[in-house]
Amino acid sequence: MFEALGNRLTGVFDKLRRRGALTDADVQEALREVRVALLEADVALPVVKDLVTRVRERAVGQEVIRSVSPAQQVIKIVNDALVEALGGGEGDDGKRGLDLNAPSPVPILMVGLQGSGKTTTSGKIALRLRTRDRKKVLLASLDVHRPAAQLQLQTLADQAEVTGLPIIAGQTPRQIAERAMDVGRRELYDVVILDTAGRLAIDEALMAEVAEVKAFVKPHETLLVVDAMTGQDAVNTAKAFQEKVGVTGIVMTRVDGDARGGAALSMRAVTGAPIKLLGAGEKLDALEDFHPDRIANRILGMGDIVSLVERAAETIDQAEAEKLAKKMQKGSFDLEDYASQLKQINKMGSLSGILGMLPGVGKIKSQIENANLDQTMLKRQAAIISSMTPKERRNPDLLKASRKRRIAAGSGTTVQDVNRLLKQFDEMSAMMKRMNKLGQKGLMRGGLGALMPGLGNRRPF
Repeated sequence: MFEALGNRLTGVFDKLRRRGALTDADVQEALREVRVALLEADVALPVVKDLVTRVRERAVGQEVIRSVSPAQQVIKIVNDALVEALGGGEGDDGKRGLDLNAPSPVPILMVGLQGSGKTTTSGKIALRLRTRDRKKVLLASLDVHRPAAQLQLQTLADQAEVTGLPIIAGQTPRQIAERAMDVGRRELYDVVILDTAGRLAIDEALMAEVAEVKAFVKPHETLLVVDAMTGQDAVNTAKAFQEKVGVTGIVMTRVDGDARGGAALSMRAVTGAPIKLLGAGEKLDALEDFHPDRIANRILGMGDIVSLVERAAETIDQAEAEKLAKKMQKGSFDLEDYASQLKQINKMGSLSGILGMLPGVGKIKSQIENANLDQTMLKRQAAIISSMTPKERRNPDLLKASRKRRIAAGSGTTVQDVNRLLKQFDEMSAMMKRMNKLGQKGLMRGGLGALMPGLGNRRPF
């Protein structure tokens, strides 16, 4: 979502880095380019003015100009300003995600316009609460206007393995909410998620219906779901809901699309409500906490290692990882283990998304995407390994010409693709054997050259 903005800002800061010393004029020119980049990213004009003013007050002065690394000082100041604009900074209490600190059942009211992803987000939150927080969740649809809206939420409840409130035709949203809270109390649910109806545009009937339900339920969390792809319209929607209904947090959906990111930067300043969650895909597990500091790091090309580690911890099977580590130590790594690693990578998401969390990768992100790694390399390798017999996976030395032709035909690839996979596997196996042979002290002495002595002669890929 922040790719275009990140590329523009990276270009601005690269110019600063190439200059040994900075003058006031250099900083002012950089700030003009930052201002244009923010406006092009669809950030609200008052937010842009405030952010640039804060940066100018801190950046223009002898302290930055005479510092050892003035360009890095300017980047840090811009980073701090972005964090503040996104809702972090000194007033940030460090709490992220949903606030469930209330007597059970905790009511969560989902509001928003039709098509923003509100019903899907309700299912995502239910799955998240069940799996990560070990909560007993009840899902209830209050949408009596959109055809099959209640059936859609019931389907999502089944997929998330939580309970959906039984559908009774003819009830009003207020009656459904009353029944949901009654079931929640009697059957000892921890959380009750109430999915309200949406409209194509904000109108008085929608606001009155939501306000009536809110006044009766008194939800602990009122979450507004907005589509990041709608840009400043998302900010206007949030402002209207905040003024007429009142929201405690915002969930932005479709942040994995090509939206320019201005809505996220404007949301906190315009509405006063924090962004709590981000929806990054259609799958039910594609939901993550919003961290202002990590988002600012991504925008400035510094990566997001913490989120990458957290995603790995959530998706990687610990027992499987330990088993694989032992096999590596013994030097008995085979193609079945290699296939297992490919599956683990797929669970973590797309390769371009994973690489985008690494520092400095933003500059070559376009080349990564043009290489089409996600759609070609991993799927092709998985298909090749799947076309082998268990015996061949455990002992790749059995793979002679006739077997390779059979595997290539079975996987829809070529013999060259099979040979390429086997070469990569052989190099990986050889590297692991060197690691075991050198041990920790040898690795520290020899460095990377000890593992891959021919690395310097390889062509870049």
